[in-house]
Amino acid sequence: MNVARLAQENIGRFGEYVSIVYEDKEYTNVQIELDGRRFGSALKSIGVERGDRIIIQLPNSPEVLCAFQAIFKIGAVVVPINFLVGHDELVHIYRDSGTTTVITSVEFLDKVVAARAEAPNLKNVILVDGTAPDMLSYADMVASGVDKLETLETDDDEMAALIYTAGTTGKPKGVMLTHKALYANAHNQYNTVNPGPDAINITALPLSHSYGIALMNGTLLNGNKTVLLRWFNLEKYFEAMQKYKTVATTAVPTMYIYMLLYPDADKYDISSMKFWAYGSAPMSNDHIKQMQQKFGGFIVEGWGLTEAGGNNSLNTLAGFNKMGSIGTPMSGVEMKIFDEDGKELTQGEIGEIVIRGDMLMKGYWNMPEQTAEVLRDGWLYTGDVGYVDEEGYFYITDRKKDMLIKGGENIFPREVENVLMDHASVSEAAVIGIPDDKYGENIKAFVVLKPNQKTSDEELIAHCKDKLGSFKAPKTVQFMDVLPKNVMGKILKKELRRLD
Repeated sequence: MNVARLAQENIGRFGEYVSIVYEDKEYTNVQIELDGRRFGSALKSIGVERGDRIIIQLPNSPEVLCAFQAIFKIGAVVVPINFLVGHDELVHIYRDSGTTTVITSVEFLDKVVAARAEAPNLKNVILVDGTAPDMLSYADMVASGVDKLETLETDDDEMAALIYTAGTTGKPKGVMLTHKALYANAHNQYNTVNPGPDAINITALPLSHSYGIALMNGTLLNGNKTVLLRWFNLEKYFEAMQKYKTVATTAVPTMYIYMLLYPDADKYDISSMKFWAYGSAPMSNDHIKQMQQKFGGFIVEGWGLTEAGGNNSLNTLAGFNKMGSIGTPMSGVEMKIFDEDGKELTQGEIGEIVIRGDMLMKGYWNMPEQTAEVLRDGWLYTGDVGYVDEEGYFYITDRKKDMLIKGGENIFPREVENVLMDHASVSEAAVIGIPDDKYGENIKAFVVLKPNQKTSDEELIAHCKDKLGSFKAPKTVQFMDVLPKNVMGKILKKELRRLD
C-alpha cells in the first residue's frame, strides 16, 4: 500500500474542493495531487529512484505538500528537516541519509551550498523560488512533468519517510516510517477525531516534520480545508482566524502564551474557534485557564512521538478532558505503563509509557543497537515516565532521561517546573540537574519572566519551598530572555546543560 493513494482516494470521495489557503491564494486537492504527479515524473527524469532519500528543507508552503505527494508516488523517501538547523547538524543529516537531492529555497541556499561541500552524495538542488547557477527550478520541473504518473505499488514495510529527531543528547537519529505506519497513523487520527469537511483548520507549525505528514494525510481523510501560514506570526494568525472563520488549530504552548500576551487580540473576532489543541511540551494549568477565559472553546492536550507517527493520544474533542492529562490512546494505539523489568504496572503507579500499533517506526536508520533498546516485543519504549488513572487517562510526569537523583531520591523536573510556572511573574521554566558535593545532584531552574514582571531567585526558591518543601526546591535560579527550543517548541535541555 503506497500512502500516496490517500490523495487519490480523497478526490474520489470528495471531488474537487479548496484544501489549502496560503497567503490568500486557494489550492484545490486536485491541483496539489496533479502537481505531485508532475513533480514526481520530473524527479524520475533527473535520476531519482525508488528508495532514494529526498530532503525537503523549506518553510511552510503548498510546495511542501506537493513534494510529499511526488516522493511517495515514485517510491522514494521523504526526509523533512528544519530549515533553521545549524551547519554541523545539517551536514550530519545530509551524509547520514545519503541524500542525492535537496528541495529548498533561495533563502537558505548559502546553508545548503556550504553543507553540500561536505556531502559528496548530494547531486541535485531544487529551488522552489528564484534561480541560481547549477540549480534546478521546481516550477520548471512541474511544468515539464508528465500528468499520467502511475503511483508505484510499495510494500507495507517499505520506508516512506526518514525523519530526524534531535533527542536530548548526541546527534539526530533518523526515524524510519513505513507506508503502512503512515497509512495507519492517518486512519488512527480519522477514527479518533473526524471534524468533518466543514471544520476549517489553521496552522503555523512546521510541515517539514512528522506533523506535516500527519496533517496532510489526516486532512485527506477528513476532506477539510487548512489555512496555512508560512510561519508563526501573531497578527497574521489572528487575521486569518477572523477572515476564514477557522474552527481548530494545533500549536505548542509557547505560541499560546504569546497569544495571551498579545495586546491587540481583542480587536479580532475569532468566535468561530472551538478547539485549541497542543502538544510537544506541557502547559501550565494557569495558562490553560487563561486561554479558556480569553478565547473560549476547548483547550485540548495531546501527545505523540515521531517514532510512532507523531500523534498517539488525545483528550476528546467532545469537550471532556482532564487538565494535565495527555488523554486516552487514539484508535489503533495501545498504551501501557511498564516498570524497569517490562512488567505492566497498575493504575496510579509511575513507570515508562509504552505503546504499540501499526503506526510504529521500523527503527532508527543505521542504528540497530538504539533500535533494539526502544523496540522490544512489539512495544515502543517511549522514554516518557508517567501513570494511567482509573478512567484510562494517561499523565506524563517527565522524560526518563531528564529525571535527576538528589540524595538517592528521584526528582522529576516537570513537578518543579509546574510550581515555578504557577508563580504570577513566571512565563516559562525549565529544570535540570547539576553536580552537587553533598547530594550528588541538585536542582537548577532556568526561568523566563512575563513582560514587565520582576522577581528574584530568592522569591522563586521560597515559592517552591512553600509548595514542594525544601528538598525539591531549586538550589539556584538563572533568568533567561528565552529558553532554547526546537522547531516544535520542545525545550532543549541539552543546550541548558551546556550553559551551566
